[in-house]
Amino acid sequence: MVAEQIPPQQGEDGDGGGSKKREKRSRKSQQQAGEEAESFQRKSEDFSAGGAVALCRLRQLGCLRGIEYKFMASSAQVELWQAEKVATQVAVTQAPNGIHYAMWGETRVSDADLERLVSAVPATLSAALERRAYYFVPLAIADTDETMVAPGYSVDLGDRAICHRNAVFGSTEAVFLSTRLVEDRFGLAFEFFINVAHNFVEAAGVPESFSTLAWQQAEAQVRGETSQDAWETRRHAQENRAGKATIDERSRSAYFESAFSDALAIYMLSLAVDFDYHDLRERDYPLLAAPALAERLRHVAGLFPANQGYEFQVLYRRKG
Repeated sequence: MVAEQIPPQQGEDGDGGGSKKREKRSRKSQQQAGEEAESFQRKSEDFSAGGAVALCRLRQLGCLRGIEYKFMASSAQVELWQAEKVATQVAVTQAPNGIHYAMWGETRVSDADLERLVSAVPATLSAALERRAYYFVPLAIADTDETMVAPGYSVDLGDRAICHRNAVFGSTEAVFLSTRLVEDRFGLAFEFFINVAHNFVEAAGVPESFSTLAWQQAEAQVRGETSQDAWETRRHAQENRAGKATIDERSRSAYFESAFSDALAIYMLSLAVDFDYHDLRERDYPLLAAPALAERLRHVAGLFPANQGYEFQVLYRRKG
């Protein structure tokens, strides 16, 4: 992680968390990045502490469009498949970290890249995800009651698709992720990791130590947050009522879930993909201060160490 002007210190059905509102938001078009010098990258590359804001891109803008519009078949030429049928046709692989996944259709993702991506999930998370299976498909269709997927891409189907859809087959909770709605490996990685993070929270909850840290930062009025959800729930949890400062416990609990899911997703993203803060920035809420994000990410890394072959570091850079 690299943050400018920070003192050196020793070395974040279209619904990952079950919110229908997030599914709707995930289809918005991408906004242009703001001017920021902070960047967030892995190892000796620059990583932006402001990368926390990337979470909102996943929740609100996650599916980027615009690179698949030439020489594509019409939707009439691409037959939709029931998700359950796909699940019976493709073999599910268990990665070395215990995560179950499969790839089907013309995803344009290589086996090696997908394996590298999935294997970035810390093995210590896998027990809580034992019943989950992640299916990487070209398109998951949004406007059908039954979960449907497309084996290829067309412009019409792209307009009908969403970043991901959930389905249940017996004891298996499946997540079908669209690989052809994102422009690059970063977009797919973030969509995958935010789903993993929310799925983990659903199964295991939020570590008490992280909740304590996040609330200490909130009470200290640390600037900003890691997503729109985290910002709104934190504000609601702390807002004055009848002229008195009270704590809304329901909002605070939701805040802990959002903040932890954000931090866990950003942490995993930093293990798998190099990315710059200015590519992630949103304008709907103030961004979490760089030192606060770094503190959260270090805490998450301590709870869920990186697997062999992956490394997490926090680095700092000054302007000039």
